[in-house]
Amino acid sequence: MKSIRSLFPPTEARRPGAIELAGLAGLTCLAAALLLVFPTAAPAHDAAAGPRPDALPAGAEEAAGEAITPATLLAPIHFLADDLLEGRGPASDGDRLTQLYLASTMGLLGLEPAGPDGSWFQPFEVVGITSDVPGTWRFQSADDEDSDGVELTLSEDFVATSGVQGPRARIEDAELVFVGYGIEAPEYQWDDFKGADLEGKVLVMLNNDPDWDPELFEGKMRLYYGRWTYKYESAAAQGAAGAIIIHTTPSAGYPWQVVQTGWSGEQFQLPAAGEPRLQVEAWTTEDGAKQLFELAGEDYAALVEAARERDFQPVPLGVTTSLQLDNETSRVETANVLGRLPGGDKADEVVVFTAHHDHLGVAPEGQGADDGDRIYNGALDNASGTAQVLAMARAASRLPEPPKRSLLFLFVGAEESGLLGSKFYAANPTVAPGRIAANINVDGGNIWGPTRDLTLVGMGKSDLDEVAQAVAGMQGRELLADQHPDRGYYYRSDQFSFAKIGVPALYFDTGTDFTGPEGAERLARMESWTDEHYHQPSDELEDWWNLDGMVQDAKLGFYAGLIAASSEEMASWVPGDEFEAARKEALAALEDGGE
Repeated sequence: MKSIRSLFPPTEARRPGAIELAGLAGLTCLAAALLLVFPTAAPAHDAAAGPRPDALPAGAEEAAGEAITPATLLAPIHFLADDLLEGRGPASDGDRLTQLYLASTMGLLGLEPAGPDGSWFQPFEVVGITSDVPGTWRFQSADDEDSDGVELTLSEDFVATSGVQGPRARIEDAELVFVGYGIEAPEYQWDDFKGADLEGKVLVMLNNDPDWDPELFEGKMRLYYGRWTYKYESAAAQGAAGAIIIHTTPSAGYPWQVVQTGWSGEQFQLPAAGEPRLQVEAWTTEDGAKQLFELAGEDYAALVEAARERDFQPVPLGVTTSLQLDNETSRVETANVLGRLPGGDKADEVVVFTAHHDHLGVAPEGQGADDGDRIYNGALDNASGTAQVLAMARAASRLPEPPKRSLLFLFVGAEESGLLGSKFYAANPTVAPGRIAANINVDGGNIWGPTRDLTLVGMGKSDLDEVAQAVAGMQGRELLADQHPDRGYYYRSDQFSFAKIGVPALYFDTGTDFTGPEGAERLARMESWTDEHYHQPSDELEDWWNLDGMVQDAKLGFYAGLIAASSEEMASWVPGDEFEAARKEALAALEDGGE
């Protein structure tokens, strides 16, 4: 890709560090480029009671939204996705440069710092773990010690990382037990463990959650029970030594190569706080799993089918294994970056706009793309989302009068490591959860062109649906429910951390009805993107990108946030939603004297 350095003229001689200084100069230039101000004079509309869809932006608010343009999106993406930032891995030089860029830009826009102690930053520690994983992982039949057993090959058949934050993770002669989906969900009368003694075992689990009955786990819509984070937490709660999740592309929503890249090199976790932890967290391909079941003398397809029933019982496989991972660990620091536009008569309440600023960093030696490119630039994921939230902040700075509530622009770190930045913020919020009216989260963007429609991930969960529907209508677009409910997108980005503390959220995905004669070609390119570029070094800014659709979506998110910030009442969950209880608890805490 074209380097950011090409934006600056060469000098006669460069001392050591001059490239870095040029990068910082570019940071300032790009941030300043966001400040081309035009006046607006029309008054803001009257506040609506509740997040009413008829309280659509007009006048000055629409004019402020016009500050969101392809140019104001392109400049931050160009900088954030440049090789200079080396993939924005947590606690890296690129991560720190990203944080400085975001804080500087928000300062130039006139926002105020919103972190602890009047800072732009909310620092948090992460533990970096680099595991030395053996090239093969051996499994032996307990009934036939003379057999050759099965050896799975690292990367080709399995990946593994340490679940403990120490110098060594170890499994010793542990038996494999197939536990179906590995779910314990009393509300669905579902328990894959049935009280079995699983202490010290290695649990083999199916990915996803039961999806064949609309009355069970909401059918095709994947819940948190289907996420890999839940699987490992669930196995650890059983006292297991390790867990192996069986990957298939349909059950994961992405190909094996995404697992290979995401689980190689340094892994990051929040510091352990006494919770149960596995020694080893692993994945295997379906072909690898079939080898293990064959070694056990079990029919893989039959056991998968048996796991679809409530009366399923854990199946000891009679296969044992040992594995030792030698770990290099470090305690390092990354940060969330926060800026605030103070509101009017409800300034102590906020609408939070979020995007994660991190990506995967640099691949270990010997890994990466075929052409030797080891930098995960993360142009779409998530330089594009970061740029959209910056553009929303720029638009907000153009408002002649602020909305009732304050607007908080929060750029979180270490999302790719398991939503760590938003998880830390949710545990240490700068605003009480009961005073957070709504969350607008942006993860990715439309780089293919304008659409006549838009997808709302999590439609049906809160009364923010009506707001989204109205703003989409204002743009002449159709709002659709999640097109891939089986992929669990609602639980895979930072709005999930806010939902867990009771905050309703809007999280949009790209539409599919592209305008113009190239609509079919754009759709095909979009549909192939996950298989070819998701979490790969090839996620780079390209000349063919069309940001007109991203402008549409960013404006929609901005206007929806303004409605939520201007309404008399805060957004609420649909009665009976899984997060309704957390909202009630957050509001009750305020009544009990919480800040």
